[in-house]
Formats: sequence, structure tokens, C-alpha cells
Amino acid sequence: MLSQLYIENIAVIQQATIQLDQGFNAFTGETGAGKTILISAINAVLGARTSRSIIRSGETRAVVSALFTQVPGDVVRQVEELGYTAEDNQLMIHREMDAGGGGSCRINGRPATTALLRQIASLLIDIHGQRDSQELLSTEKHMAFVDGFGELWEDLDAYQKVYRELSAARDKLESLQMDESYKLQRQDILQYQIGEIESANLTPGEEEELLAQREMIRNAEKITGALGASYDLLTGGEEGLGIVSALENLGEELDTASRYIEELGEYQGKAEDLRYELEELASSVRGYLDDYNFDPRQLDRLESRLDLIHRLKKKYGASIEEILEYYEKSSRELDELVCSDERAEELRAEVEKLTVQAQKLAVVLSEKRKEAGERFIQSIQKELAYLDMPGVRLTLNLTRRELGPSGQDGVEFFLAANLGEEPKPLSKTASGGELSRVMLSIKNVLAGRGGVGTVIFDEIDTGVSGRAAQKIGLKLAQVAQSRQVICVTHLAQVAAYASHHNRIYKEVEGERTYTHVETLSREERVRELARINAGENITDIAMESAREMLTLAGN
Repeated sequence: MLSQLYIENIAVIQQATIQLDQGFNAFTGETGAGKTILISAINAVLGARTSRSIIRSGETRAVVSALFTQVPGDVVRQVEELGYTAEDNQLMIHREMDAGGGGSCRINGRPATTALLRQIASLLIDIHGQRDSQELLSTEKHMAFVDGFGELWEDLDAYQKVYRELSAARDKLESLQMDESYKLQRQDILQYQIGEIESANLTPGEEEELLAQREMIRNAEKITGALGASYDLLTGGEEGLGIVSALENLGEELDTASRYIEELGEYQGKAEDLRYELEELASSVRGYLDDYNFDPRQLDRLESRLDLIHRLKKKYGASIEEILEYYEKSSRELDELVCSDERAEELRAEVEKLTVQAQKLAVVLSEKRKEAGERFIQSIQKELAYLDMPGVRLTLNLTRRELGPSGQDGVEFFLAANLGEEPKPLSKTASGGELSRVMLSIKNVLAGRGGVGTVIFDEIDTGVSGRAAQKIGLKLAQVAQSRQVICVTHLAQVAAYASHHNRIYKEVEGERTYTHVETLSREERVRELARINAGENITDIAMESAREMLTLAGN
């Protein structure tokens, strides 16, 4: 359950620590006091998208922390699979948001992402906001409710796996069944392109090698000149003493001197070694000079080859490697076109086989939906009767459709608001109050199928009053017997049934507005209920009526 909520610099809440207990926790307050901000803060800490405008004016950051205790073992295991520990079955979720658009998230002190917060939050808490009753206007949600009640997820997954394969096969078949003239035209284009690339006989890295060769040929005069000069310096050429001969003379002179100065013998050996190395260098330079023959026609061939590669690059890719990739891709496409008739037959057989499989699974899913839907409607009908809607009749309209992502069924709730009327689509006939009570009934029925430990209702009582509101309060109290319920309400009849009552109120200090949250004692609850019923002019009669309301609610 959600045991503690810490809020700092969220809208008009500067700082608040809210303690929550097991059972039914109600929040009341005047319009504009900040009840919606409380829900926004909870949504924020659970990973919902937030706007920088949520940060209190004048502040640079906002903080929300939520402490969950008594976390069920199966949820602990799922959290651990995500890489987080939950010692003593507790989870602390922390989120900071800054005015610059950044922020951070932590789970039990370890960094996390908002996506992870949302994933873990879905295991811990279910928030029903003011707009969520509008989900009933979407028939897709109707199917999800029935599937959830019937726990049909495995059947749905099995069907959807086959349906995805069927859709992929249909797409491939459709792409093959192109216009015959277009297919022939495409074949001609591919054959020409493939032939053009094949005739070029390209090899990876060839262009770089050709560019290097062209650079050498363009600088042939510089190269031969440098090699000739190097050889003359080493050998002396025809005119004088070269470096090699000079080193030979140096060695002889050092040899003579070393007879008298023993240490010079070492240098005489080094001079001799240098002479041998330079003789080898001179031989190599001579070899390069002899082998380097410049042929102007070779430059023409290089230029022609590089021009061909350039033209192919303009058509098929930015490099030889990309051209060859295009060649492979085009060859595969041509093979598919040439063999398209055979491949089409294979795909038709595959589509037929998958269609049969999908239809069988869809029939099973339909039968289970029908059975689960009937039980679901019966359960909802009982809840609606209890919520002061005994004359309302809810039915489930199942229609057959073509195979789709969710099967072959159309699922829609129909509602007859009064006795003697024919049921009509819920989305067209239900009032706001009826939608709220139908959604509360659905939540209560689905709650009995397992699920999260904390349910939050933000003004689930919108559009109702009087006896119906009292029934909603009692129903929330019943739900709170098996899980924690947090409800933001504007009705005294609902708040009276809460086992814990918190008041949200605003105060103006200086030129700033501050929102506070306080837990009410029984006498303070009496005064708050009287305020809700009578307004600011609280009379003794209003107080006595509030006491009676609490007593009748068992508080």
C-alpha cells in the first residue's frame, strides 16, 4: 500500500508529508484548494509525463517521493527481475524535476528511468481520474474489460501471434501481386543495372589503390629525380666521393687511430656497419630507379577506370562497397520477380493455412468472451443495483467481424437507463453520473480478480448526489476491505464512509498562496462534513447532521 507521500514545490504545495493507511482514505477540500494537485503529484512520482509548469512559481526544482509498504511477494519478485531490491517488502520511489526540463528518478535509492517507474507503478497502484470514465465511450475498452475479467490474456496472445504472421504473409503476397507490365519493366531495369555493375568487375578497396597509383604517376618526375639524387649522394655518381665511399675511408682512418687509442675501435666498427647498411640502401634505390618506368598510357587507363567508378557511384552508392551492396539487393529482387509466381503460390498456401489457424483461435476466443461477458455483465448489474441504479439494465452486444488484431469480435456495452426501454449503446445514452457508477462497478468487479494493492479515485462521484452518493461511499468502503482506497471527493456522503479523512486547504501568507494537508480527528471530520453540506455558515443542525452521517457510516 501507499504509506507516505512527500511533496515539495508542486504548484501551490510548498512542502507536505501525507501519511496514508490501509482502508479507505478520503481527501476533501474547497474547490481550488489543490485536490487535483495531489493526484498530479502521485502521477508524477509514478512516471507520468509532466510539464515544467507543475513546479511552484519561483522555485527551480520539485520533488515527490512515495513509500510503498507491505508490497506483495509476487510484485517484489517482478521488481527484482527489473534489477531492484525491495527489502522488508518496501519500495521508495523518488522523482525530482527541475525548471530546465531535466530531472532524476530513483527506486530504493538506485537510479531509474520514468519508463521503469511506470512499469513498476502499474504493479502497485491504479489511478482512476476524472476523465477515466470517458474510457467507457471507447468500445475498445469494453473488450479489454471483458478480457480482463475472463483472464483471457493467454488466449489473446496465442491468437495475436498467429494473426501477426498472417498479416506479414498477406503483405508479402500483396507486394508480389503487382501489375504485370510494371513487373516486366522492373525486371528490365534490374537486369540492366546488375549487368552494368557486373561488367565493371569492382573489388573493395580498388578505388583507393587506383588513386594512389594515379598520384605516383602524376608525380613521376619528382619521384625519379629524388631517387636519382639519393643514389648519387650515396655512391658519388660519376663525379665524386659518395657517402658510402666516405664511410669506407672513415673506417680505415679510425682503424689506424684505434691502434693507438683503443676506445676508437668501437667507433670503427659502427662506421663499418653504417657503410654496409647504406650500400644496401643504395642497391634498393637503384632497383626502384630501374623498375620505375612511366608509361603515359597507364595514366589514361587509370583515369578511365576512376571515371567509370565515379559514374557508378553517382547511380548506386557513395562507395564501391555500397555499389556492391546495391548489386546484391537488386539480384535478390530480380530473383524474387523471376520466381514471383512460384513464391506467390507458396504465400497463398501460407495465408490460407494461417487464416484457418487464426479462425480456430478466434472462435475459441469468441466463445470464452461470450461466457466471460455474460458473467461480467451479471456482476456489474448487481453492483449497479446496489449503487441505486436498480432499473438500469446493462447488456453486452457481441458482433462478428473480419479477423483483426483482437480477434473476430465487436464488443460494446449497451445500456437501458429506465425500465421498458430498449438498451442502446452506452456511449450514446449514459449521463455523467451513470458513467461514474458504471465505471466504479467495473473497477469493483475487476478488483475481485486480483490486481494492484492501491486504487485511487479522483472524484468518482461526479454527477451523483443523495442516496446514490451514499451507496458509492459504502461501496468504496467495501472495496477498501481488500485493498487500499484513496478517494478525492466533493461529497460528504462519500467522505463519511472513509476510515481516514484528510482535508486539503489553502492559506495566503504575505503575497504567496500555500496548500496544506491535514489528517482530521473525529470532531474535525464532523466540521468538515458540515462545511461540505452547508457551506461556510455552519449551524448546530449542520454539525448534528454531520455527526449522524458519520455514525450511520460506522465512524
